[in-house]
Amino acid sequence: MALSATPYKVDVNLTDLDRNVYETLRFTVARHPSETEERLCARLLAFVLWYSEALAFGRGLSDVDEPALWEKSLDGRVLHWIEVGLPDADRLTWCSRRAERVSLLAYGRTDIWEAKVLPAVASLKNLHVASLPQAALETVAQDLPRAIEWAIMISDGALFVTDERGQHEITPHWLKLER
Repeated sequence: MALSATPYKVDVNLTDLDRNVYETLRFTVARHPSETEERLCARLLAFVLWYSEALAFGRGLSDVDEPALWEKSLDGRVLHWIEVGLPDADRLTWCSRRAERVSLLAYGRTDIWEAKVLPAVASLKNLHVASLPQAALETVAQDLPRAIEWAIMISDGALFVTDERGQHEITPHWLKLER
């Protein structure tokens, strides 16, 4: 019998001072049986980092033809395709052909990945890449409750995540900025 997805109730009070976005977000997100808590946290952080009203979670690990997150226009065009993790250059090139804008929130062994993949995708004009510090991501993802309550403030590119254990600062490192 196949394992089923685990639902997480998410309540985020988002204050993005960089983009003047002030929202209270309440939604349920599914964690795929093979997905780690770190990847789920990375998807949630990508959601708030690039938040817009039309941004939605894709099927991600369940469907390789969908991203972790995406924003579509009313006529079905993909305006923003968001990946998380360390995809290869072929995957990023494939994504860049399907969307007007592609963003990647990388985490894990980004040093090795960066040296191998970034030069191969340097010519992609609609791609930008941010890397999460692994220690900070591990701290936020540790013992992730099924009912996530976060207050997130984004200021000068840094994310300040407040949860029941305190405040955590996560500053993404931008590896490839959008042109």
